Parts: sequence; C-alpha cells; structure tokens
Amino acid sequence: MGRKEDNIKRAQAIIHDKPRIRNIGTAAHIDHGKTTLSDSLIAGAGMISEELAGTQLFMDYDEQEQARGITINAAIASMVHDFDGKQYLVNLIDTPGHVDFGGDVTRAMRAIDGVIILDDAVEGVMPQTETVIRQAIKERVKPVLFINKVDRLINELKLDADRMQQRFVKIITEINARIQKLLPDELKGPWALNVESGNVAFGSARNKWAISVPYLKKTGITFKDIYKYLSEDNQAELSKRAPLHQVVLDMVIRHLPNPLEAQKMRIPVIWKGDPESPVGKAMLTVKENGPVAFMITKIIVDPQAGEVAAGRLFSGRVQRGQELWVSGMPKPQRVQMVAMIVGPDRIPVEEIDAGNVVAAIGLKDAIAGSTVSDDKEMQPFEPIVHYSEPVVTVAIEAKSTSDLPKLVDVLRSIAKADPSIEVEINQETGEHLMSGMGELHLEITQYRIVNDYKVPITASTPIVVYRERVRGAGGPFEGKSPNKHNRFYVEVEPLGEKVVAAIHDGEIASGQRIKDAKALQKQLQDLGMDRDEARNVVWIRETNMLLDVTKGIQYLNETMELVKESFIEAMTKGPLGQEKCMGMKVRIVDAKLHEDSVHRGPAQVIPAVRSAIYGAMCQGERTLMEPIQKLFLNLPQDVMGAVIGDVQSRRGVIEDIRQEGEATTIAAKVPVAAMFGFATAIRGATQGRVLWSTENSGFQPVPGELQHEVVKGIRERKGLSAEPYDEAYYTA
Repeated sequence: MGRKEDNIKRAQAIIHDKPRIRNIGTAAHIDHGKTTLSDSLIAGAGMISEELAGTQLFMDYDEQEQARGITINAAIASMVHDFDGKQYLVNLIDTPGHVDFGGDVTRAMRAIDGVIILDDAVEGVMPQTETVIRQAIKERVKPVLFINKVDRLINELKLDADRMQQRFVKIITEINARIQKLLPDELKGPWALNVESGNVAFGSARNKWAISVPYLKKTGITFKDIYKYLSEDNQAELSKRAPLHQVVLDMVIRHLPNPLEAQKMRIPVIWKGDPESPVGKAMLTVKENGPVAFMITKIIVDPQAGEVAAGRLFSGRVQRGQELWVSGMPKPQRVQMVAMIVGPDRIPVEEIDAGNVVAAIGLKDAIAGSTVSDDKEMQPFEPIVHYSEPVVTVAIEAKSTSDLPKLVDVLRSIAKADPSIEVEINQETGEHLMSGMGELHLEITQYRIVNDYKVPITASTPIVVYRERVRGAGGPFEGKSPNKHNRFYVEVEPLGEKVVAAIHDGEIASGQRIKDAKALQKQLQDLGMDRDEARNVVWIRETNMLLDVTKGIQYLNETMELVKESFIEAMTKGPLGQEKCMGMKVRIVDAKLHEDSVHRGPAQVIPAVRSAIYGAMCQGERTLMEPIQKLFLNLPQDVMGAVIGDVQSRRGVIEDIRQEGEATTIAAKVPVAAMFGFATAIRGATQGRVLWSTENSGFQPVPGELQHEVVKGIRERKGLSAEPYDEAYYTA
C-alpha cells in the first residue's frame, strides 16, 4: 500500500474522533504563497511527492489555475499529521488571493475553525491581508501567522540577522493590531499572536522549511543557524532539520481549535436560532446523533458526477441514501454519495460525522450558502456576507441558436457554484448578462463555459456596473395612478452611512421579512436614525430602505404589498439608466386611495408609487455612482514616472508613495471604468517590471461633467429613449 493510500485509510479512521480534527484554511494577499504552502503540507503528509510540491500546484488542479499561476477555486484536502504520539486529521482549504475571487475566501471561512494567515516577508502587510483577517474574525475563525519567503530578505534586501528580526517584529505587530481591533474583549488575550507561545512561524514554503520558537527549543536550532543556512544558500539542508510540514502542522494542532472548542464560540455568531432547540444544542456540542446541520460553502461541478455540494457539517451525520432538505426548497433530496475531498480526488465513505468538511452528491437544489438539514423547519445559517460585489458585466450569446437552452442551464449552474457571479437571463432576446468581480473573473468564467461545458459563445467587451442614488432630499412628490383615483406622496434622501455599512456587513438583514421590529428599531436608533422612522421600516432592499411614516390612511395597509413591489422595482431599475439604486431612504408620507379595491390593483398602484419615487429622486438630484478600485503597485524607481502618468490618465488619484531600498510602492484609487486594458498598458510601460494588485473600494459619484455622457451611453446600450433631465417627465 502506498503512502497516500495509507494516509487515506488513517484519515477515515479519525473522522469520528472530534478532538483530533482540525478544519483549517490558508488566506493571504495574492502571491504570498498559499498554494505552495498547501502543496508542501500535503507532500509532508505523504499525499503527493516531496519533489513536486510547490511546483506541481496540486491544489491548483484547474487548467486555468496552472496556466495563470494563480488560485481561482478554494480547493479542499484532508491529511493526517502525527503530533505528540497521536494522529490528527487536518482538513485544509486553500483559498484564492486575487481580489476577483474574494467570494471564495468568504465562503471558505464558514467551513473552517482556524486559518493560517500568510505574509510575504518582503512585501509585508498588504490590503488583501487585511481583508482576509476581517473575514476570518467576522466568522470567529482563529488565526495563526506564517511569515513566508524569508529567504528573500537576504537574497533581495541583503538584510543582516538583526534587521531581519526587526522586520518580523514589525509584521507581527501590524497583523496583531489588525486582529485585536476586530476582536471582542474576551478573545483579545487568547487570540493574540505571540512568537514565544508558538502561534507564529517563519520560513519558505517553496523551499519547504519553517521555524517557530517551540521548534527551536525542541531541536536546539538557533536563529544564527537559520541565518547561516540562508546566507550559504543551503535551504535543502535546512528543510531536513526544520521540515515545513512538521513545524506548521504542529502549530496548527497546538493553537487552532478542534470542532468541539470552535463550535461553542462560532455557532452563536453564524446561526441566530434558539440555542436551546434540539438543533441548537446539537451544534454547540457537535453531536453526531443530533439533527443534521450542514452548511454548503462550495458547489463543485464535476463533468462525470454532476454537482458536488461541499461544506461543513456542524451536527448530525450525513449518510449515503439519506433524505435531506435544502432550506427554502419544497421537496427533500436523496444523498447519492458521501465523500472526503483530497484536491481533485473524492474518497467515497458510507457516512461522515459532525465536525468534518463533507462532500455530497445528490443535493441538486443546493447553492453555495445553502443550509441543509433532515429537519425541514431548521432555521437557516446566517447569510454569508461578501465584502465586494460584482462591478463588471458582459453580454453573452450562444453562437448557435440550438445551444440556447444549454447555455441557460450552464449559466444557472455557474451562478449556483459561484454566487459572486450574477446572471440575468433574457429568454426573449437570447442575450444574457453576466456580472463578476472584475475582468479576470469574467474571462475565466467564459473560458469554462466554452471549454468545460462545451457551449460556444460570443461575449461583448466588459462594461461597468453603475449604481444610482441622490445627493440630497427630494419630495414630497405626487405620483398618480393611471386612472387618477390614487395618489402617493413620496420623499427620498440618502440613507445614513452607518446604516448602509450595517446592511452591507450583514448586521441588518435585507431582502427578507422583518422578524423583530423592536430589535431593528433599537439597532437603527443606535446608528443615529430618528425614533419615528426607525419603527416604521416596511422593507429593506440591498442598501435601500422603505418607510411608511403616514398616519391613519384608509386602505394603505391593504395596499402596502403593492407599494413594496413598486419600491423593489424602482430600486432595481433607477430613473437615470435603469441601474440598481444604493443607499436610499424612501418615505411614503401621504396617500389618497380609492375605496374600491378594484381601482387600486397592481396596474394602478405600481406605476403611481414608482413615478413618485422617481420624481422625488429628480428633486433630490439623481447621481450616478461608479465602482472604484484601490490599486497597489510595486515597481523599480526608474519606471515610476511612466506608471504615475498612466494611473493619472485613467482618472486615478495617487494616495501614497513609499520608498524601500530599490523598490517603490504606490497606492492609488482608480475608477473601474478606466481600468480596462491596464494590465497590457502597464506591462508595456515597465517591460513587465511591476507587481500590482487591486481591491474593490465601493462606489463614488461620477464627476458632474461626465455624468450626462455616461448616462447617455448606458441608455443607448439598453435601447432606452434619451433621458429627459427634468422632473416634469414623471408628473404625466
């Protein structure tokens, strides 16, 4: 029996022993070495050959990942590690670092209990490092730190031993400060990073060596020895004395929690049901005989097996042949296969207990983010909040009309597997809109449609997704129904920034029935909203809020569902260019309604409320908002002028320039609309000597002098009439 098969057999023996399970992930800025670290850990555990680790990119098994040298999918692997005479099962999820695939990181955080934050010793703390720390702490996932590429400090920066140690202290202090800032008081001490306690390690994932203070003490290796090996470029010998997998997995077992410890802390944060209910108790104690509580974090589309739902099992046991309910779906579904996942391989098992990462085939209605249970009434887990939203769109058509039905199925399948992709299917025209996090995200998704799903398509050039809002207060504006028997009076104004941030972070739920009006009222008052307004919220749609501040108007209660529908319609297609609205407070302040319900049906109420909202928005000065990206560049000084010139020509604003040795770091903010073609231009301007990354940074108003032209372009593209810029248009 080979070492890999032996490992799989040992893993299957441990899946029932919760204290010996660790569900962990890697997370970091792009190119800080996550996949190389994962490969080297898997090789150390005997799942792939030592020689190929770091170059084989076992976890980047997708053809596009290999070709581009980046991680696109969060990949999962299980391995066994010996620690203090016992064997432990480590379920590892390797996540992407590229900002376009940040949604995968967020979803992976729900499945794990601990995370190895990687940081490049030369680049230090980068924007995406900060984002993944925020994601981990929000999900109560405990971090440890691995400072990678330590050899670069000597080879490239020519640092001596003292300056190297100063560098480490600076990185640890910065990351610790970011972790501490986000933690509740009771976790600040236990989760602090501390070199002495051993939850920080240093090393080189590519060269397969690592050290931590406990390992130095145990083996007698000193920091001077490490420095000597690096100076003499003898990392092969160093990896024999301080093997990476040994040091890092020891740190994981010692410092990251098992499911029994983790779920006590995590369940109250990620599930808001009754802790005294059977499923609540079962999740808090990781009970395998309790109700099934399974959170799907990833849908893997397998050409042979179809859709594989992978995620974390918080309680109960998933067995082959079992019937399970996907939350919100009318019928149960039968599990056809249960498996452990090792990179591209799935190892079938008869059943898997709570506390593990599980793959199941047969849950056809599941999407990434679904709650699955054997209890139809189980309250779903909290929605997974993504830190950025789709900002770039392409229009897609099948090359052949005979492929149209297949393309619709493929797009639905893609939207299930990757909720960061938004798909708008238009059966009438055959043109479908697909929105993603960036050019690369859409490029790779299109590649998959053609090559994995075998549907030839044509795609438009990417276009930017805009948002609409108002600069100030507008209204009251009167909207009349077509039969002139009903009138609605609406005011609009920007919603407070604190409230918008709370909706965005998932602290205030949107798009669902308000469960506890009093709790919401208190929350909104604490965020600075007026008491009367806070208690009259009717509906929240993304970051827009509908309020009914009327007093005693007859029949309005009966009509409120239709008012809500018109509000949703107006917020989905704004008055400027039918783009979504954001950050809007819409108040119904008065209404005059016909006493006969026949005269206040959908055909009367919806246009009346919609035109009242649009008219009030005109008075409040409609504004088009464009998505912005933070841009970070690392480059030699001699090309700095060319790079700054290119960034500024794209309406970019330089925010920071830092010099360190030969390298210069530039931070800027650039509109997404101006970033198309940036990769080619910057490569040409610098002969490929620049490293750069982006991070989505919300929306800002389109400059006044450009707004008219941009709106005109959007309306022409959508086949709408040229936009009349006066509010009289809505009084008809």
